Amino acid sequence: MTELQMGLIGLGATAVVGVYGFNKWQEYRQRKLTEAVMKPHHDDVLLGNGSKVVPQPVVAERSEPEIRADAAPRMAVRLEPTFADEAPSTPVSTEEPVGREPEIPVSPVHETTPPSAPAQVAVADEVVLDEPDLPAIDVPAELLDPRLEFIVAMELVEPVSAIQIIHSQRSSLHRVNKPVHWVGYNERTREWERLSPDSETPVRRLRVGLQLVNRMGPVSEGDITIFTNAMHALADELMAVADMPSSRMADQAAEIDRFCAAVDLEIGLNLVSRASAFSGTKIRALAEAAGMVLGLGGAFTRYDDNGRVLFSLQNYESTPFSADSLRTVTTHGLTFLLDVPRVDHGERVFTQMTEIAKRFGDTLQGALVDDNRQPLSESQLDHIRREFIGKPQATMASFNLPAGSPQALRLFS
Repeated sequence: MTELQMGLIGLGATAVVGVYGFNKWQEYRQRKLTEAVMKPHHDDVLLGNGSKVVPQPVVAERSEPEIRADAAPRMAVRLEPTFADEAPSTPVSTEEPVGREPEIPVSPVHETTPPSAPAQVAVADEVVLDEPDLPAIDVPAELLDPRLEFIVAMELVEPVSAIQIIHSQRSSLHRVNKPVHWVGYNERTREWERLSPDSETPVRRLRVGLQLVNRMGPVSEGDITIFTNAMHALADELMAVADMPSSRMADQAAEIDRFCAAVDLEIGLNLVSRASAFSGTKIRALAEAAGMVLGLGGAFTRYDDNGRVLFSLQNYESTPFSADSLRTVTTHGLTFLLDVPRVDHGERVFTQMTEIAKRFGDTLQGALVDDNRQPLSESQLDHIRREFIGKPQATMASFNLPAGSPQALRLFS
């Protein structure tokens, strides 16, 4: 063997021995480390002599969860509202996130109202306030009576002021020879009321009545035509729905006029001087003492507590009375007038008028006479009271048109 070969063999043997020694050293270190880790730090219970008391481990008492009726409920897991026909795309965790503030639970959709629902309810309530379902109340006969007026009913889309409504067809209605009455429903007071030409009251329910009869006679066909055309034009202007009666108004007017002619009476008592003429100053003093008021028409008038005319006193001669003329005027007669269909309780009022007339006669030295200047006795006054006041007023009452009522005041005007 050559020296090279011998050297290589020796080098190899050295390497093998080195590797073997390194492995043994590593094994030794690992064993020592294992023993250090596994070596017990206390006496073995099984190998001890049993004289030592072995401390028992303290076992914490298990606390089972309990449900208390008085305990505050745990916050429910928040559920976002969904539509009933949608299924949740991801499962909802039942654990409450740590560190988050508790949130107010939201009930499922089928138990709650969607956010838009309150707004819808509010809108519905608002509509009811803006467009109330007005009660179907008939216009009182004191304002408009279908027996006495040709009534046109209009329902407006939006409220319009009374002044605008009345002035709309003024030029056309000015040609009508009978009164036209305007009545509107006041939504604030919930009452029908007569409309004046200068009223600003907003009106959505309107009634317009053409009076069929007054003391000038019945309405004419021409007046009815003018009125009808004006009401159609008014309805078009106001975008309203107009309802007009279909009966023949001219025939109805003629029938009412015949009724009026039978009861339209005015009773006059004349007080004439026996000697000298009556002095204007004395007439005024007696009239004012009797509660009578001098009016613009040149006559003294006695009113009741409600301001309605009871009877009047005027000059028997043609000259009307005035505040200035009464200082110097003299007259040979006075006339007391009672308008039978326009005065309530006419018989009683006639008695009052007669008593005042007698008082005037005693003071002025005058006598009560009829239109033929014949003296009136007590029996004649009683006959006038019964036949010309009591009976006509009873007839009016039998037709549900009492004397002195608002309808009678319109009809006998």
